[in-house]
Amino acid sequence: MERDGRVLLGRRRLDPSAGLWDIPGGFVDEDEHPLQALERELREETGLSIEPTEFLGIWMQPYDGRSVLCLTWLARATRGRERPGDDLEELCWFKPSELPAPAELAFETFVEILALWRARHEQS
Repeated sequence: MERDGRVLLGRRRLDPSAGLWDIPGGFVDEDEHPLQALERELREETGLSIEPTEFLGIWMQPYDGRSVLCLTWLARATRGRERPGDDLEELCWFKPSELPAPAELAFETFVEILALWRARHEQS
């Protein structure tokens, strides 16, 4: 999720990767469309309703002993009050120049995803 040239990250409360920065999101239920899952997961984790603005890409990520397919969108908040929920303990908006170091990110694919996001914002 982005706003005013910043990206919203959440600090994980639970393992795997407890205490590290996460891109808010989650798992798709078996009978759920990926965009419905995106909206549901972001509302659960951030308290915000969102509008997806652009599909960013697909990544494979090792997660808790298995591999998951990560579908990544850019989105903007449309309503609600931000608050950490579900498995997040903190939310923070980061400018491109303020992103956490790779070792502070919950999953290795976030390094590439956030580098791509940063490059898009440095070009504008």
